[in-house]
Amino acid sequence: MQENQNPQAEEVLEPVATATEEAGVDCAERLVQLEAELADVKEQFLRAKAETENQRRRAAEDVAKAQKFAIERFASELVSVKDSLEMALLDQSGKFDNLKLGVDLTLKQLLAAFEKSQISEINPIGDKLDPHRHQAISTEESDAEANTVVRVMQKGYLLADRVLRPAMVVVAKAKS
Repeated sequence: MQENQNPQAEEVLEPVATATEEAGVDCAERLVQLEAELADVKEQFLRAKAETENQRRRAAEDVAKAQKFAIERFASELVSVKDSLEMALLDQSGKFDNLKLGVDLTLKQLLAAFEKSQISEINPIGDKLDPHRHQAISTEESDAEANTVVRVMQKGYLLADRVLRPAMVVVAKAKS
């Protein structure tokens, strides 16, 4: 074998080899560091995903409870109305005025329960027929303008601004 005859080449190659070895060690350290960061990010992602799923599940449970118990407040108001009606039926005094007074007070309780629950009457006498709020069941000749409500056969009701039950009405038609 022949020995390297160029001592200058050995001087140049030795630092390059040392730098390459040091770079390999730095790369290995950097790789270990990046793998640790990746594991940390994966763990943070899984925790965030789990938290999101928990929030979604809790929100779904809250919606289900709200739907199930939405009528609870109104129902509790109606219980006192039922109690008053039962008391009126138990009255054996035979006095019509007492019965009428009791029924009147019960109606006031019911109206208060309606008001608390945003239930309001539709009383359209004199209004133009609105097919979204009124149900015309017949017509009658009248001095009023055609398609104007002249009588209410059955009151309608709104829940907030939504029609709960349309009013059944009689509308005017032109005299012949």
